[in-house]
Amino acid sequence: MKKRLFTMHVDLDAFFPASDAEKEYMVQMRPSSTFFKDGIKRLRRNKVAMISFFIIVIIALSSIILPMVWPYSYDAMLGVAPGKPVDMSYNNLAPFTYGYTEQQKIDEGEFVFPHIFGTDSAGRDYFIRVVYGTRISLAVGFFASIIVLIIGMTIGSIAGYCGGIVDLVIMRIVDIIYSLPDTLMVILLSAVLKESGLSEAIEGTVLAKIGSNIISLFIVFGVLYWVSMSRLIRGQILSLREQEYVLAARAAGAKGRWIIPKHLIPNCISVVIISTALQIPNAIFTESYLSFLGLGVNAPMPSLGSLASDALNGIQSYPSRLVIPALVISLIVLSLNLFGDGLRDAFDPKLKS
Repeated sequence: MKKRLFTMHVDLDAFFPASDAEKEYMVQMRPSSTFFKDGIKRLRRNKVAMISFFIIVIIALSSIILPMVWPYSYDAMLGVAPGKPVDMSYNNLAPFTYGYTEQQKIDEGEFVFPHIFGTDSAGRDYFIRVVYGTRISLAVGFFASIIVLIIGMTIGSIAGYCGGIVDLVIMRIVDIIYSLPDTLMVILLSAVLKESGLSEAIEGTVLAKIGSNIISLFIVFGVLYWVSMSRLIRGQILSLREQEYVLAARAAGAKGRWIIPKHLIPNCISVVIISTALQIPNAIFTESYLSFLGLGVNAPMPSLGSLASDALNGIQSYPSRLVIPALVISLIVLSLNLFGDGLRDAFDPKLKS
């Protein structure tokens, strides 16, 4: 039948069931996702952050794997052998040069592994000392940030959720701790721990290699550096505790010790991740300049800061010994800061656009 103009009859052809192909074309469902997955997708699109992340991973893996396969040790003096005179030709070698005994072996056709960064004034391979120093700096930064995270998140959550007199007392304690100079506290703690016999107590343990100065540094991070994290978490929880789901949990009979880990902390996890990522370079830089001042690891265990400090004695003759650890510190801190900025851009809801 021909369709008439201006007719009021219903077109039945428009009510035929749609085919599966037409349904797929018309209905495009977005796959389900979570806040964390969306943040990771945004982070992957940030090329600077991803390059920084891979640089951090490469440096961390190198500091762990290279000492297992490297033929030289960080504390082995190459020119010193039992029952033989000290061979001074190993001291202060330039990069890719060899001592007298090594040169003889090369002339005889033997393979001798090169000293990539040369040796220091004691005849120790400088490359493996830089690798060990990187391992110490990364370990200190990581563990110090974990300490700050645990203490700051716990105290900040309690202050933000409880409020009232509890919040007032905790915030006044935070204000007092803010006024304490961290460098002076490290010096005082190092002196007190030495006098208390801590060095003798840790003798023969794993902690003996790093010394009491690093232990005092961890204590200072646990005592002083958590205040910024606690203030940040407190501010987040003060705004989150007024939400409807918290009120519903309270009405259901839930206590604060259940509401904080189940509802409040997961909803401010983006702030926690960002702050922790930015805390690691701060801890590495603090350890480096304290080691530069002589308050870091005990000799002969190297640190990037102690390597730079030792290089000052021969800076005019061997400037590379100062430049190399300084560049490694700069590369680590810069990569961690750029990666932390990328995390902030990816996980901060206010910066979603």
